Amino acid sequence: MGAWKQLLTEDVIVTPFEVNKGFSFSYAEFTDANVQIDRLLAVSGSWTSNQNTTGTSGTEYEVLVYNSIKQLYYSNYLSSSRGDSLATQSLLPGEDAAGDVFFGPSTSTGRYENYLQTTLTQSRNFTSSITTASVISIPSRLYGDYILPTSFKYEATVGGGTFTAYDDGNGNLFSLAASGSIEANERVGDIIYPHGMAIFTNPNLALKGLVDTNEVTASFSSSYNLYETQWKATIEESEFNFSQNPSIIQGATTTTIQGYGIGTYNNLKYGEENTITPEVSSSGGGELYGFATASSFQPYVTTVGLYDDNQELLAVGKLAQPYPLSRTTDTTFYINIDR
Repeated sequence: MGAWKQLLTEDVIVTPFEVNKGFSFSYAEFTDANVQIDRLLAVSGSWTSNQNTTGTSGTEYEVLVYNSIKQLYYSNYLSSSRGDSLATQSLLPGEDAAGDVFFGPSTSTGRYENYLQTTLTQSRNFTSSITTASVISIPSRLYGDYILPTSFKYEATVGGGTFTAYDDGNGNLFSLAASGSIEANERVGDIIYPHGMAIFTNPNLALKGLVDTNEVTASFSSSYNLYETQWKATIEESEFNFSQNPSIIQGATTTTIQGYGIGTYNNLKYGEENTITPEVSSSGGGELYGFATASSFQPYVTTVGLYDDNQELLAVGKLAQPYPLSRTTDTTFYINIDR
C-alpha cells in the first residue's frame, strides 16, 4: 500500500470564472476606512503658482491631478474630441531626398495609450477650453478587476438641483435628466472601468460642486475573476486497500502527543515550537481485527490531503461522509479550491 499518490500536470485544471457584486455608498460612507472613495478637483495651471490641494479621502495637488488625467486619458484628444491628427506615413528612402517615397495614410489619430473603453470610435473632449474637471476615484478593493459597464451611477445635489450621471457601457458618462445648464442625455464625461475612475469634464457642470457637496451617492457593480483549481486524484482498484486508522489494531487504546496525554493537549500554546508526533500504544498483541483481514474489507476515505514535493501538507479536503474504496473499479476524487 502506498501512502502517497503522485499527481501529474494533466490532473490539475485551473478555471477562471467571473463574480460580480453591487455597491451603493452615500456621502457619509465615502471616507469610511473600508470604502475610501475619493473626490478630486483637477485644475490646469503651473504647480509653482497653484499649490492648492484637493481630495476627500486623501490629499493631492489640483494641478497634478489635472496633468495626470490629461496624460493618461486625453493625450490623444487635445485638439479634437475625435482625436488629434498625426502624420503616420511610412518612408521608403531613395538615393536622395527627391527619390524618397511615402506610403500609407497621410494622417491618423492616436499616438498614446488612452485606455479607450470601446472598439467604437470614442469621443473625448479635453481641448484647451477644459481647464477644470471633477474626478471620482474608486479603490480597486471595491471594483476588483473593473467596474461592470452600465452599472455606474452618480447622483449629487448641486446648486439646489439634483444631477444624476450614468455610464453607457462604452466609457461615456451621460446626464440622466436635465439639471441646470445640462440637458437630459448630454455627455458629461468619461469612465475608465479598469481604473475605477469617473471623470466629469463638461464645462456646463458645476464641477467644483460635484466634489464639495455632501449630498451625493455613488453606485456600481464590481467584476472580479476567481480562479478555481481542480485536482483529480484517481485511486486504482489495487491502491489504498488498507486502513490507516489506528483503531483497526486490537488493543490500541491511547494516543500520546509528544509525551503529553490527550488530557494535557490543551496545555500546548499556539506559537510554541513543539513537534507533535502522534503515537499509538497497544496493550494487546497489536493484531488486526478480524474484519480487516476479510476479502470483503473496504477502507473508507474521509479526508484527502494535498502535499508539496517536500511532503508538507498544503490543503485538506473533507468528504461530506466516509466513502468506501472499491476493490473492482477505480475511484476518482475531485478537490476544488477557489482563490
